[in-house]
This record gives sequence, C-alpha cells and structure tokens, in this order.
Amino acid sequence: MKILLTGANGYVGRRLLPELLNQGHEIVCAVRDKNRLGLDAYTLSLITIWEVDFLEEVTFENCPTNIDIAYFLIHSMSSSTESFDKMEAITANHFNQYSEYMNSKQVIYLSGIVNDPNLSKHMLSRNSVEKILYGGVHNLTVLKAGIIVGSGSSSFEIIRDLCEKLPIMITPKWVLTKTQPIAIRDVIQYLIGVQNNDECFNQSFDIGGPNIITYKQMMQLYAKTRGIKLGIITVPIMTPKLSSYWLYFVTSTSYKLAINLVDSMKVEVVCKDNRLQKMLNIKSISYVDAIKLAFEKIEQNLVISSWKDSLASGRIKNNLSNYIQIPNFGCLKDSKKIKITNPIQVIENIWSIGGDKGWYYGNWMWQLRGFVDKLFGGVGLRRGRTSPTHLDNGDSLDFWRVILADKENKRLLLYAEMRIPGEAWLEFRVDENNVLHQIATFRPIGIFGRLYWYSMLPFHFFIFNGMIKRIAFSK
Repeated sequence: MKILLTGANGYVGRRLLPELLNQGHEIVCAVRDKNRLGLDAYTLSLITIWEVDFLEEVTFENCPTNIDIAYFLIHSMSSSTESFDKMEAITANHFNQYSEYMNSKQVIYLSGIVNDPNLSKHMLSRNSVEKILYGGVHNLTVLKAGIIVGSGSSSFEIIRDLCEKLPIMITPKWVLTKTQPIAIRDVIQYLIGVQNNDECFNQSFDIGGPNIITYKQMMQLYAKTRGIKLGIITVPIMTPKLSSYWLYFVTSTSYKLAINLVDSMKVEVVCKDNRLQKMLNIKSISYVDAIKLAFEKIEQNLVISSWKDSLASGRIKNNLSNYIQIPNFGCLKDSKKIKITNPIQVIENIWSIGGDKGWYYGNWMWQLRGFVDKLFGGVGLRRGRTSPTHLDNGDSLDFWRVILADKENKRLLLYAEMRIPGEAWLEFRVDENNVLHQIATFRPIGIFGRLYWYSMLPFHFFIFNGMIKRIAFSK
C-alpha cells in the first residue's frame, strides 16, 4: 500500500516508520523540514519526502496522489500556551483538503481519551480536530490514547526526572487523578492493526494499557521498579501556575508544555471501551513492564526518538536551513584552532559533547548558565541529548540545537536556544590539514546584546580555551 506518514520526525512517527517499512509499504513522509528527518542513507532511499507545512495555505505542488492510508500524527500542544487549539484546527482543515486531492482511502488519527466531561483545553482541541477530520472525504479511524510510556516519551521522561531528582515531593492534588498509561509498543500495534480494516472505518476507539492508576501511583511504581526511595506528600493548595513552574524547573519540559500538561492532568483519562483490543487480539503491556522495556532501550543506547528533539521545545520555529549560514556582519566572534594528531578520535569527542558527558571544561559554569537560563524562562541544560554518541540534524543538545551534523565532512554546527539578547552559533570543524577549528559567533541585539557578550568574555576565555584543548587531546 501507499502510505502517507505525517509527523514523520515526531516521537510516534519515528517509531512507526520502521514498522511500516518492514511491512513493505511505499511510504511518503510529510515533514516541514526534510533536513530534520535524521534517517540513514538506506532508509532515505526507501521513502519519498514531501515538505509541507499544514499551517500554511494549501498548495498542491509536489503533493502525492493515490494514497491508500494517511496517518495524522500532528499536534501543537508544546508550541503555544494560548493558540495551539486554533493552530490544530487550521492544520486539520488543510489536511482534509490535501486528503481529498490525494484520494486517501483511510485516515488514521492518534488522539487522546476524552471521556471526562470536564475536558482540558488540550483535549477539547483534540476533540475538535477529530470532528474536523470526520468532515473529510475519507474513512476515518480515531485511536484515543492516554499517557504513552516509552523511552523518550514526554510523560515517561517527566516522571523519570521527578523520581530520580526528588527523593521527597510535595505535590498538588492532581497527582490523585486516575489515568490509564499505554506502552508505545502497544500504540504502534494499534496504529498498524487498524490499517485497511473495514470494521474500523469511521469509528473511534479508546486504547490503553491494563492498569488504571493515579499519577502518584505511576511515580511510586516507577521508583519501586528502579529501586529508588521516594516520598510523596500531597497538598491541596498548589495552584496550576505553581504546578507548571514546579514541573518546568524540576524536569526537562518547556514552560509551554508544562502549562498544558498540568491543565490536562486534572482530568481523568480512562478508557470506556476495549472493543479494539478484542478485535485486534492485542495483549497489552503493563505499566511496570513498559518502564522496564524503556530502560532496556536507554541502557543499550537504542532510543529511536525523543520528545525533547521537537523544535517546539526551543527557539527555532523555521527550517534548519535558515540558520545554517552563519552571519558575519555585526557579529562578535571567539575563534580558536589547534593542530591535532588523531582526527578520528577528535570527531568522536565532538560528537559526544553535552548531556551526561558535559562540555569537557568548566562544567560547573555550564550548569550555572543552564540554571540562570531556566530562571529567565529558557530551556536550561535538562534536555540533555537523546543518544550519547549519535547526533542528527535538529536534535536538541542541552541548550543548543544541532543545525548540521556532518560527520563525513567533520563539521558540527550548533545554534543557541538559551535566553540571550541576540543569536549565537557554536561550530566545530576539522580541516584537511588536521586543524580543529572552534568558532563561537554572536549576533547581538542592541546595546544589551553587546554588554552581554563583553560581560561573558572572562568566562569565555577559560571555557573556550579549555574546551578545545580537551576535545583535541582527550581519549
């Protein structure tokens, strides 16, 4: 079959793609920026890429045709605190126009469980998108999931942050809300199982795991599974705004996502029907087993996708190619170079920078800068990196974004997503003479931008000098 996969570089899309390819389907990946797919050359040779932004006016240029199945895996919850519902409605309406042009036979939409009468803005938006998609000229299948548990999922990583950083928690009463978590492996089984299934046409199904538990129990079970001591004290006085700040400062989530998550966590998310599980004969994975499976992937460095790599978690909203050309006019630079003897090892050192490895020199200063960034509403250092040794274009790397990871040409280019009065790039490059170049470029905005740069010069002197030497000679 010919399948359109929207959100192909998202958390679920990246997990679904290899399964669809294993089935032998012809896959068209719809993405806003083809440079962000981060796929190996072999996988790229098996797919067709369609660059499209469903928020923009519909144009059928390069639009594929004769699509059998289209997966709708697009959402905007982490990109805005106020207007994401309008953005999602626009996206769905535009998708319907494309779907009619493509002659899509079936559209499969992954939504959220909406059985509670007091829905959050996030879930109201998902419900609205479902109604819009039902108005399209196609057979619609809606899968409504609760919290998705898997290595790299936002819910799993937030619980992981909370439990492993806070031995004692004072929590708001929303931690007593019931939810029905589902393993990412089960989600993929459902997404594949409903393909071209007449019984699933123009139907909506709840999908969940076997356990109905509270958020408090989720954290307690996580701690027990990981052998962590955890104390949770629940209080009724923590406001949604305070809860959002609490999640933002303790975990790697963005403030926008924290607000929307807290809003949703007050609403019970439990399946009302299990028809699809029986129809597809799926034996669901327990919450504890889902945790164990997630850590198997983490410990083997096999995390395929992470919500942290979403562009919505940082400052970049456009294509990566818009940032690849480093400006010269009006910029301030710190350029260093050093002769190296082992370029292969140096490239490995560069590709391992950040995350748990750190920045080779003055890590406490990087951590302090990350803390200050959090105080001013930035991303801080808590996003880390998805893989300790592998980088793709578009990956998050602490408070940087990978613009270009070109290992063959020995060049890594990062763009700063911390809160600064200007724009900043950090480039590592090894030339044909085995000279390592390390270049920090800053384009200031106004006098405050220049004051910021010059106030940081004493730190830059020690950090950048120490960093290039460690990268050049560490083994």
